[in-house]
Amino acid sequence: MNDRVEIRFLDRSTPPTMATLIILASMSALAMNIFLPSLPNMAEYYQTDYAFMQLSVALYLGVNAVMQLFIGPLSDRFGRRPVLLWGTALFSIATLGCLLAPTAEVFMLFRMMQAVIAVAIVLSRAVVRDLYPQDKAASVMGYVTMGMALVPMIAPALGGLLDSLFGWKSSFQLLFVASVLIFALIYFDQGETARHTGTPMRQQIREYPEILTSHRFWGYAMATALGSGAFFAYLGGAPYLGTEYFGIPLTQLGMWMATPGIGYFLGNFISGRFSARIGVTRMVMCGTSLATAGLLLAYGLIMIGISSPIIFFGSMIIVGIGNGMTIPNATAGLLSVRPHLAGTAAGLGSTLMIGGGAALSAFAGVLVQPGSNELPLISLMTLSSVLSMACILYVIRRDKQLQSA
Repeated sequence: MNDRVEIRFLDRSTPPTMATLIILASMSALAMNIFLPSLPNMAEYYQTDYAFMQLSVALYLGVNAVMQLFIGPLSDRFGRRPVLLWGTALFSIATLGCLLAPTAEVFMLFRMMQAVIAVAIVLSRAVVRDLYPQDKAASVMGYVTMGMALVPMIAPALGGLLDSLFGWKSSFQLLFVASVLIFALIYFDQGETARHTGTPMRQQIREYPEILTSHRFWGYAMATALGSGAFFAYLGGAPYLGTEYFGIPLTQLGMWMATPGIGYFLGNFISGRFSARIGVTRMVMCGTSLATAGLLLAYGLIMIGISSPIIFFGSMIIVGIGNGMTIPNATAGLLSVRPHLAGTAAGLGSTLMIGGGAALSAFAGVLVQPGSNELPLISLMTLSSVLSMACILYVIRRDKQLQSA
């Protein structure tokens, strides 16, 4: 995985293998969406409204976003390995709480605590940036997230199957077992990769302006946040549209919901093959343009009266390809603005992405009301994608200014 550093599997004296990084990133995706097809049954189990249970997505993302402000600095201060171990252990406890929760309110509390698994995706990216320069890091992140993309493809379908066979709690039982196994994997395979550990938190806080005042950081970060925002809006509205508007049975909903993951997998493969050759900024521009084109196509078809689940969910494949090209490259770009603060930048960038996703997911739940079609959701996703394009165009302009200065 690295020409300069020897890597051995299950050796704590070397950096983690790519397989470990893929599994870490995948755990965050699994926790986010495996239970989505079960939301109607969970609302019935707790005798509460579907809208309240749907908040388990938005609130999870919101807490996830806040936590990521601290994950990066903590990992820069204490190292990647201990923060990963503590985060995974706390996630296991929170998952057990979800399984034992007697009321919807208690469940929601532990569901928000599950957001601590954000350490996995933030620090898997930070580890890659610890080991590689910018364009090579984008390529490696493409392969890591390509493996991670398999999870959104199969997790909703798996969750729907588990629910139909064993009930909604089986998805959380799977998460608990997986978290215990991943804790063991981190313990035995995750060697420390942070080069600058031991910096006091107070000093790191003083260094925040160095990142916050960087125009290029904000361009990359907002391109990531707004590009992925289309997907998070999809998560907030698609389950309801699938069952209530398109009439898709619960046993099939997971397979329809997996369409963005198919595209994301392909987009990540493209990133892995071409990012080091083309450069991160051009790849982000291509990705945001492609996602926007897919959404505009769906919007146009709906406006002329052509509406079907194939058009709605099929357009999400194109959005997924665009995001698969955008997210790893824009992430590598924002981590490279200030390499000595990679962990802090990873946390802040992920906070913007997940925080924006939480807001868009919640707003999508408001837009998708009884009697509405898919047009309001498509409109929201299109706006988010267009703004993502504008952000990377700003980075391109800024790069030209710096080169001519």
